[in-house]
Amino acid sequence: MADLFDSSDPAPTEGGGPRPLADRLRPARLDEVIGQEQVLGPESPLGVMLASGTLSSIVFWGPPGVGKTTIARLLADATELHFVQISAIFTGVPELRKVFEAAKHRHANGQGTLLFVDEIHRFNKAQQDGFLPHMEDGTILLVGATTENPSFELNAALLSRAQVLVLDRLGLADLERLAQRAEKLLDRTLPLDGHAREALLEMADGDGRALLNLIEQVMAWRGLEGKLSTDQLTHRLMRRAAQYDKSGDGHYNLISALHKSVRGSDPDAALYWFARMLDAGEDPRFLARRLTRMAVEDIGLADPQAQAVCIDSWQTYERLGSPEGELALANALVYLALAPKSNGAYVAYKAARAAAKKTGSLMPPKHILNAPTRLMKDQGYGSGYAYDHDAEDGFSGQDYFPEDMGRQRFYSPVERGFERDLKKRVEYFDRLRRERGD
Repeated sequence: MADLFDSSDPAPTEGGGPRPLADRLRPARLDEVIGQEQVLGPESPLGVMLASGTLSSIVFWGPPGVGKTTIARLLADATELHFVQISAIFTGVPELRKVFEAAKHRHANGQGTLLFVDEIHRFNKAQQDGFLPHMEDGTILLVGATTENPSFELNAALLSRAQVLVLDRLGLADLERLAQRAEKLLDRTLPLDGHAREALLEMADGDGRALLNLIEQVMAWRGLEGKLSTDQLTHRLMRRAAQYDKSGDGHYNLISALHKSVRGSDPDAALYWFARMLDAGEDPRFLARRLTRMAVEDIGLADPQAQAVCIDSWQTYERLGSPEGELALANALVYLALAPKSNGAYVAYKAARAAAKKTGSLMPPKHILNAPTRLMKDQGYGSGYAYDHDAEDGFSGQDYFPEDMGRQRFYSPVERGFERDLKKRVEYFDRLRRERGD
């Protein structure tokens, strides 16, 4: 397998400024890119498009440092298109107009333009709409890059004209090949023992550019004797911050993983995702709130105590603060994961809301309405009401739904945890209701 960054790119030209290692190791051809076979292989979407000679607009979705910019540049070379690169962070409407105007002149002269837009999700709706006519008439072939979910961040009109291709974070094997190429170019071996070398790869967190930056730092150290251990390496280098944005896609991915691990009764996986979020800087109060939501949504009445456990752990965190308070939240998390699960009350609540919305303003039956005035009594308010405490078994069996609606069933308890007892109660009152009705 070829490498993400290949040493075929020449060293800095004489008289030029220094170039970062990541720039010097950029691939010269698409078949040198590593780690993205699902996109670049012969039977992959890009492989098929290139083989047929019909390249369409593309949006690359993936984490930083996996080759989005490099692949876009190499696509322009492979298709003989003029390459233009802009960033949505630094480009406004006047600059976009200039880019489109230059592309029109090239198009009129028979030269196509591949416009690479980094951080394309940062353009607003109007700016994204501005690309559409130029994509449709062939003035530009758009290649966008984003770290955020395009489904949420890009207009439907733009997505309908582009193919979304997902780029994966680099695995340890990919990063090791990248490190070997760096060593070959620099004609030096990393001064690390086996465990320290693996730790260096893990520090990059799947980001090839980050790894090469770390390698540059290590190679710049002077006066080393022998090979560094993991402890010595981590003392000299800071671990790369986890890829996490509290308002971005990574945030929602991790909270989804945490929630589903609890729902799936897996305390170990739940603790892992909980720790990942804390390590990335998530607010423990947000996690406390989500734990409470899990208690009422996924456990519900199968274990009514679960909600109280969450509230208690939340209050404990507020009293203890960080980092001790996080342990209280972890205790609640384990409790939730191992508790019996039921969404019976949650489903019943949603069904009742839907029925209320559908039936509008139906009046309650008159027999359960109070009649504080003479007129209301004459209208039949309260007439025929049976006081349940006076009835046999403390249950009258009357119908409390609107007369034009009929009795409904929203809540269906499950055969788990405390809801077993609730199910028996539902069935008991159903039987009495039938008997009273008869």
